[in-house]
Amino acid sequence: MTLPVSVPRIVVAIDRPDLGQAAALADRLDPALCRLKVGMELFTAAGPAAVDALQKRGFDVFLDLKFHDIPNTVAGACRSAAALGVWMINVHASGGPHMLAAAAEAVGSAAHRPLLVGVTVLTSLDQAELAAVGVAADPAAQVLRLARCCALAGLDGVVCSPLEIAPLRAALGADFKLVTPGIRGPGDAVDDQRRTLAPAAALAAGADHLVIGRPITAAADPLAALQAITASLKGA
Repeated sequence: MTLPVSVPRIVVAIDRPDLGQAAALADRLDPALCRLKVGMELFTAAGPAAVDALQKRGFDVFLDLKFHDIPNTVAGACRSAAALGVWMINVHASGGPHMLAAAAEAVGSAAHRPLLVGVTVLTSLDQAELAAVGVAADPAAQVLRLARCCALAGLDGVVCSPLEIAPLRAALGADFKLVTPGIRGPGDAVDDQRRTLAPAAALAAGADHLVIGRPITAAADPLAALQAITASLKGA
């Protein structure tokens, strides 16, 4: 299913150590052009107040806490996250089928149902990193395996690197959501990302949402950087 042009495709990773800095950054962005991702650093520092402050500024929030625990614990965390009114939450797909099913059931019974996506293989990992933790498969094969588990458990989609978009789209269909970090333009530093692609190329390959951090948040003018990337997506 193709998203309407008016739906923001960009999710800005608003990774800041405190709520004041995060709010100041959000005030330099535009909720008509992006959603915001609240990760572990900001949520650990400010808790639900961070979500509330950003939502009051008009932003949809992706709560990126990557829950990974026994099924009952993850189900409870998902219920609590859904109660915050966030747009999307995630769990680690490697938690296994029972954990994924428990998360899907918890989200499905929420009064406000956020999207639920599974984290497959972090974009900071390559084949050598996977081998170091005992995974013999290459990243693409492992991503597909975990994505199939997520689909069977009833999740809405997965977080994957841009390099896995095309095979996942072919295997899991048009309605399965693909959320892609590791978005970097030709002149951007890759930082700690290993598997990257340019924004327009990722969208053309079939991504639904592009998670972008430092190319926007570290720019001298974050709104101008956001606007430039948004413009580059037209026609993709």
